[in-house]
Amino acid sequence: MTAPKPALPPQPVTREGRFARIEKLDAARHGPDIWAGGVADPAVWTWLAYGPFADEAAFQAWLGTRDSLTDPLYFAILDKATGKALGCATLMEIRPASGVIEVGHIFFSPTLQKTPIATEAIHLLMHYVFEDLGNRRFEWKCDNGNGPSKRAAVRFGFLPEGVFRQHMIVKGRNRDTAWFSILDSEWPALKAAYAAWLAPENFDADGHQKQSLGTFTGKARG
Repeated sequence: MTAPKPALPPQPVTREGRFARIEKLDAARHGPDIWAGGVADPAVWTWLAYGPFADEAAFQAWLGTRDSLTDPLYFAILDKATGKALGCATLMEIRPASGVIEVGHIFFSPTLQKTPIATEAIHLLMHYVFEDLGNRRFEWKCDNGNGPSKRAAVRFGFLPEGVFRQHMIVKGRNRDTAWFSILDSEWPALKAAYAAWLAPENFDADGHQKQSLGTFTGKARG
């Protein structure tokens, strides 16, 4: 049996679609727009190991420690129409020899949440992970108490795999971690589902979706 080919390590690439653009995080350039998008809201940071931040200076100082990292590798998420950065996501737990990579450290400003920009940004990362890097497995993990994150994972096409009980301690509390994944064999059907969702005819004149992404990814799962 032929051994699977190793994946390529992720690079600080730029990718864009109809609504979103992702590019390597530059804290000095992207930070002010992300803060202006509303990340002062403590709710943004409830399930993350860091934040909230007292003010923009504190946020900017923290963000400035992140853009030089390679694992996690931070990408800013931009509104393609305005060029403004509204949040971040990373590629992390990078294991090219096994062809495994995770999306994590996701924080969306309130301006970005529940928008086509946010959804397409995840798709752009997913496309990069499978098509360009050649990974076999794309992971999503979150606190098992984080209902919105778990629902988002399923809507994006990740399959639930179970819960690691008492996996870690975050901000002084126990975290049971829910695991989700997409395999390379599942990607072609999900790729078609995203193409159908992103099609211009699926959006009305005001830019609102006619059918949800979950409608298409659900069908892709059979």
